[in-house]
Parts: sequence; structure tokens; C-alpha cells
Amino acid sequence: MAKDKISMPSSQAGITRYFDDYKSKIEFKPEHVIIMVVIVIIIMVFLHFAT
Repeated sequence: MAKDKISMPSSQAGITRYFDDYKSKIEFKPEHVIIMVVIVIIIMVFLHFAT
């Protein structure tokens, strides 16, 4: 392994931290995401058996 540590600025290394620059106005709680997924699964099962 190399003994020299190279420290590069994040913009030069291709790493950008978007969470520092942008704050979304829409935020979901994990419970809401789980409920939406369950609803989509129920709809998909219903459509599968309805055909």
C-alpha cells in the first residue's frame, strides 16, 4: 500500500455533496413510504387477479 496519503478537494475528485446544497420541501417519514408500498402491492395483486 502507498504510504503517502493524497488529500483532494471534493470538487476535484468528482465527489459532490448534494445534501449540503439542496433541501427538499417534500419529506416523507419512513412509515408513509411503507404504507405507500403496501398500497401499491395491494393494487398490483388486485389487478393481477382481476384479469
